[in-house]
Amino acid sequence: MTHELTSPADIHVAEGLAERAHRDPHRPRFHFTSPGGWLNDPNGLTHWGGVYHLFYQYNPLAPAHHRIHWGHATSTDLVHWTDEPVALVPGADGPDRDGCWSGVLVDDGGTPTIVYSGRHGEQELPCVARGSADLRYWTKDPANPVITAPPEGVDVTAFRDHCVWRENGVWRQLVGSGIRGVGGTAFLYESEDLRSWRYIGPLLTGDASQNRGEPDWSGTMWECVDLFRLDGTDALVFSAWDEGTTHHPLYWTGRYEGDTFTPAGLHRLDYGGRYFYAPQSTRDEHGRRIMFGWLQEGRTDEADAEAGWCGVMSLPRVVTLGTDGRLAQAPVPELGVLRRDHVRLPASPLGDAYTRLHDVRGDQLDIETSLRLAPGATARLVIRETPDGAERTIVEVSRAYDGSGTLRLHREASSLDLTVDTEPLYGELPLDSEGLVDLRVLVDHSALEIFANGRPLTARVYPTRSHDAVGVGIGADGDVHLERFDAWQMASAFAEGPRPLWP
Repeated sequence: MTHELTSPADIHVAEGLAERAHRDPHRPRFHFTSPGGWLNDPNGLTHWGGVYHLFYQYNPLAPAHHRIHWGHATSTDLVHWTDEPVALVPGADGPDRDGCWSGVLVDDGGTPTIVYSGRHGEQELPCVARGSADLRYWTKDPANPVITAPPEGVDVTAFRDHCVWRENGVWRQLVGSGIRGVGGTAFLYESEDLRSWRYIGPLLTGDASQNRGEPDWSGTMWECVDLFRLDGTDALVFSAWDEGTTHHPLYWTGRYEGDTFTPAGLHRLDYGGRYFYAPQSTRDEHGRRIMFGWLQEGRTDEADAEAGWCGVMSLPRVVTLGTDGRLAQAPVPELGVLRRDHVRLPASPLGDAYTRLHDVRGDQLDIETSLRLAPGATARLVIRETPDGAERTIVEVSRAYDGSGTLRLHREASSLDLTVDTEPLYGELPLDSEGLVDLRVLVDHSALEIFANGRPLTARVYPTRSHDAVGVGIGADGDVHLERFDAWQMASAFAEGPRPLWP
């Protein structure tokens, strides 16, 4: 099959997008982005022969979600990435003529095999492709689609995205879906050969009638389902979707056994909602559970078109099971190789006055701080601040008198551009009896990832004065003690200049 753009004219368009993308001051420098054009869901995530492979939904010809390919990048350290040939291209005909949508990669007896959703019109069906030993070249199965229709007699809201694993000598697969009038679900299938699949039934079904629009509402369809076990607890991760509008990633904790999942609790995966969407994870060769998500844009389609690119991949995260039975997340430690120009502040009480940290400035930063909050206290870390304060973004942690905590991101003044999203974001913050908050904030131009006591909040910010919206400051209300503060400039993970489409 074809693994490259189809004509010199297409190549010219893609290269032009890459050049425009490189000039955009909002483009991240140590998060992964496509060379240009459109990026969405992480796909086919695997650690194969010592190399991390990140595939992703990709349109190389426009920053728009249209006729999706599978992009491909590789890394040996989860920090520096090499663009590889496009893995999957929509067919001239057949079940994926309108796009090769999200899926996974599995090891089929030593043969790398992709299971993905082929799109034709409004129909999305499971397809299979076999890869070369280096995972660079792929051949679609002539029998595609390998499942020819959703379950018979079920009125589904959608039918796409896959989680595939081997269990007791057979393959099992979850397909994201929803039962109309009931709620989101994941349909369970079984196969001996990844081609002939037997329908088992819904693994678990949500309730779409409750909490509509709330942060923990499970939607009418579950996208990008992911099932894994950590320390005896099973997690069923999905992205809640409703009638074509993306919402937020959630996960059930519970127990997967036999053909069912018995839920114990439903939780938010990331307090940024749609800014960390369609996550996928894999267990790497070191035994870690590594997760990526898609950071959607918060600006207009017209701004994306002008910039020549759209969509950011999150930093890779290590997912563990917290002491409270929920998932805890942290950036992979390998990111430390990008740290430069360390600044450390001494431990001290934080007064009510706001202090601008003149030694800490920039739009590529990694900040780690530990704060001890008394009941009723609030601490604020200000980033991307202009000298006059006209633009600023505030990371806020607070402790209520009842001991509960809250993490908030104030974006109301993040940008003077009235067309970008500046809604505040927030979530529950677990605190111990001492009110200790371990806070890490990674700033990469428009991409922002915050981790507070293992809970993440991901967002996008678009200062109009990007040249001087580089200030950092800290302040507090009430009794707050700064236990430690370390900050680093972050180097770029990519060479300077527009990236070539692939080697």
